[in-house]
Formats: sequence, C-alpha cells, structure tokens
Amino acid sequence: MMQRMGMSMGSMPDVQEVIIKTGSKEIIVQNPEVAVMEMQGQKIFQVTGERIVEKAVEKAVEKAVEKAVKIPEEDVQLVATQARVSPEEARAALEQTKGDLAQAILLLSQTR
Repeated sequence: MMQRMGMSMGSMPDVQEVIIKTGSKEIIVQNPEVAVMEMQGQKIFQVTGERIVEKAVEKAVEKAVEKAVKIPEEDVQLVATQARVSPEEARAALEQTKGDLAQAILLLSQTR
C-alpha cells in the first residue's frame, strides 16, 4: 500500500553518529538507528540513539574566525582615499565590517 502511495521506508546501515547543530548548541546522537522514509520526493529521517550529548557552541571560536578575514591592501587604500582617513582607520573599519568596502566607507563618513 505504501508503494502505491509513492512512499518507501528503510534504514541506514552503519551510522556511527548524528550531529544536529543549532546557533547555540550541538546535539550529538551516538550509536543511532536511522530510519528513512521517502514520500513525494522528500526524505524524512527518524533518529533514535543510545546516548545523546548536548554541548554549547563556543562563541570565542566564531570571533576568531571573524578576525581572520583577510583585508587586501588595495581595499585599505581605496577606503582610506574615499573616506579621507588614514590607512590604519580604514583597516579598522574594514575589519569591523568584515571586509565590506561600501559599509566601511559609510561607517567612516558617519563618524566624521
């Protein structure tokens, strides 16, 4: 009957771990059993597990990634020229805006 309705169901073998990431935490399901149901071209996953671990996502890692934005020297010079500021101020504005040239120029223009 399920096949006539375009539905199929099965399990995923050999799944070792399922990780669900949200903005504030990770939910890790260890030794899970995963059932897959396909219906009208969409897949639905049902996860059950022996052990579930929740851990908070560290904001320090995200901030380190944000600071790692590489700012080309040409961009610094362009922003400095357009906003009529020093290259150091231009670089700081570019770092604050994550490399967005227009936003950095606007930011520097508003603070004058």
